[in-house]
Amino acid sequence: MDKDITGAGAAAPARATRREWLGLAVIALPCVLYSMDLTVMNLAVPHISADLKPTGAQLLWMVDIYGFMIAGLLVTMGTLGDRIGRRRLLLIGALAFGAASVLAAFSTSAEMLIATRALLGIAGATLAPSTLSLIRNMFLDPGQRTVAIGVWITSYSVGGAIGPLIGGALLEHFWWGSVFLVSVPVMVLLLVLGPVLLPEYKDPQAGRLDLPSAAQSLAAVLAVIYGLKRIAEGGVDTVSLVCVAAGVAMGMAFVRRQRRLASPLIDLALFRVPAFSAALAINICCFFGAFGAFLFIAQYLQLVVGLSPLQAGLWTVPSGLGFIAGSMMAPQVVRHVSVRRTVTAALLLAALGFGVLSQVGGPHALAILVLGSVIFSLGLAPVATLSTDLIVGSAPPERAGAAAALSETGSEFGGALGIAVLGSIVTAVYRHAMADNVLEGVAPAAAQAARSTLGGAVAVAEEIGGSTGSSLLEAARAAYGQSFQMVVGISGLLLVATAVLAGLMLKQGRAGGGSSLQPENIET
Repeated sequence: MDKDITGAGAAAPARATRREWLGLAVIALPCVLYSMDLTVMNLAVPHISADLKPTGAQLLWMVDIYGFMIAGLLVTMGTLGDRIGRRRLLLIGALAFGAASVLAAFSTSAEMLIATRALLGIAGATLAPSTLSLIRNMFLDPGQRTVAIGVWITSYSVGGAIGPLIGGALLEHFWWGSVFLVSVPVMVLLLVLGPVLLPEYKDPQAGRLDLPSAAQSLAAVLAVIYGLKRIAEGGVDTVSLVCVAAGVAMGMAFVRRQRRLASPLIDLALFRVPAFSAALAINICCFFGAFGAFLFIAQYLQLVVGLSPLQAGLWTVPSGLGFIAGSMMAPQVVRHVSVRRTVTAALLLAALGFGVLSQVGGPHALAILVLGSVIFSLGLAPVATLSTDLIVGSAPPERAGAAAALSETGSEFGGALGIAVLGSIVTAVYRHAMADNVLEGVAPAAAQAARSTLGGAVAVAEEIGGSTGSSLLEAARAAYGQSFQMVVGISGLLLVATAVLAGLMLKQGRAGGGSSLQPENIET
């Protein structure tokens, strides 16, 4: 048996009062906006294109720069919160997010919108680690903290679910800038209530922020995620491989520097806690499958089933509700069942959902798609909640910001890797299936576009029309259906393997700092 470092036998931790639960409601506000801002931009793109007339490259940067800056700065912001105070960092981020939202709404050029989206990403990177680390300190009772983290994760699901609906309604009645202004009153509310309801926490013995380490972490994460995104969009090429390799090399240099520093940006000792490493690996694997699935399901609903963007958004609401339900049920389940068994069973349930998705097709495709997505959402939600609880609970309270940042960075990396790898498989299978499709009377460039992506095939089919267009559309949809079935099958197998990993690694895992994953809960 490993040494118990949970502090078992010590005095029971203080339970949260009404003020902490009200503070949790305040913390949830920026989390809703964080995920909303990731979705509403996609809806606004056609309107922005018509108004600002960006080039193709500028349009891509408008969409991508927000997520890039968030992913690259999570580690730095989490550690910064440990040093200057998590509440202070959250309020600074809220002020910056609100100001950048106003600037974005009234942007007069493509360059200005790209710059303001970058500012939004920098401000957004303060929100996730500061809110999660505040929860770590506000809720000392393990059971209450698991509930609080479930609420925290649910707030992201709510933002993702309502983002397309609110964004679509605003764009029908107002100009494209209105989707950015939604965040302003919420951030004002956070600035008013935060100092009253949220306590301040920071590491009293924290050293100075090491700027070279911050630059290394930013460069490493940005290079890897940019390379993976290029692979997802256009396949493997020299630029994407160089970016990934450069990012990995920079990451190795970052790790070597952390080992030499007296006050490192990341405490590498965390990775020697088995429960922490296991939870981080499980988290990455979960988001590997989830991010890819949500992307491909959205494409399937619109390009294969033939739904409008709003209809497709409405049909994804059940999976969002499933994720919310799973997040809220997790704390109740672990009161009666060990965490190891709960996580393993939830992963297998998610794998079952992907198995249902692999049967999609025919006249009942929509029903199968919705059922499968609800099942895998119900399974993945408890895993996300419990693995996040274990990650932040494994760190001492004064390092909770860095642990929260690692959790969020792992999620971003797993999602980017999933989209890149699974997206490449989708593209390869689709192109192989379409390679022998004869397109008589179609220009070579149009034929190439139709054989490259389903979106290209839909555009070409609409242009040529008639029986040729109908045949092309039918063949393209069948090809995409094959690729979709393959990637969801792969995702399901990955989750089965992750369930085995959870069963083996969590069995000997120990959580430090009073995690809710106590030994008796993990192993029994």
